Amino acid sequence: MNQGLEATFSALIGKRVTIRLHDPEGGFRDIVGHLESPITLRNRHGKLIEFSYDKIALWKEVVEKK
Repeated sequence: MNQGLEATFSALIGKRVTIRLHDPEGGFRDIVGHLESPITLRNRHGKLIEFSYDKIALWKEVVEKK
């Protein structure tokens, strides 16, 4: 497990993030939502999505406008 990402994502629990994952068939897919744990996020439809650090290509925190 990537301890650097685990620590970073632990600090971001509750924040909104976008994560680009390597797709098994080639290419990428994006998931966006609020981190529930270091390896799960809840999207806008309320679905809990689990991800693996070794599949992450890029990620960033989404700063919400007020």
